[in-house]
Amino acid sequence: MLNETRPPFMVERNPGYFEYWLPVSVKMVVDHDGKVPLLMNEREEWELPGGKLDQGETPEGCVRREVREELNLTVDAQDIVSSWVYEITPVRHVFLVAYGGVYSGSEAIRYSHEHKKLGVFGYDEVPALNMPDPYKAAIRKWGERLNRY
Repeated sequence: MLNETRPPFMVERNPGYFEYWLPVSVKMVVDHDGKVPLLMNEREEWELPGGKLDQGETPEGCVRREVREELNLTVDAQDIVSSWVYEITPVRHVFLVAYGGVYSGSEAIRYSHEHKKLGVFGYDEVPALNMPDPYKAAIRKWGERLNRY
């Protein structure tokens, strides 16, 4: 691969050897009384709560913080459900890790200013939503683990 034609998300580590240079985003499928809270982004897509991993932060700590900030819920990350490289645009990619968690508290769910709106959906409603397929797959996997289907 020539340096002039390399995508901006690739970095040359050694002559002729390229690897991904990606931000890391950690998301969570939150089971909230058998339903999944999702957030509407600026692309008019539903997405899982979560965000970018900060320096020095563990993935579990990151997703717990992000779910607290974005949904006002305290939820522990239980298991990794899925991971993938997501193409936001042809020149911007991100590495995503999706955890599953079960909410069991009494906090009122609300969404932050970062998103356009909040929706709470049954697992069976997710396939029809406008959202990237890897998110749908992560939700399906978590729902299957919890016997929600």
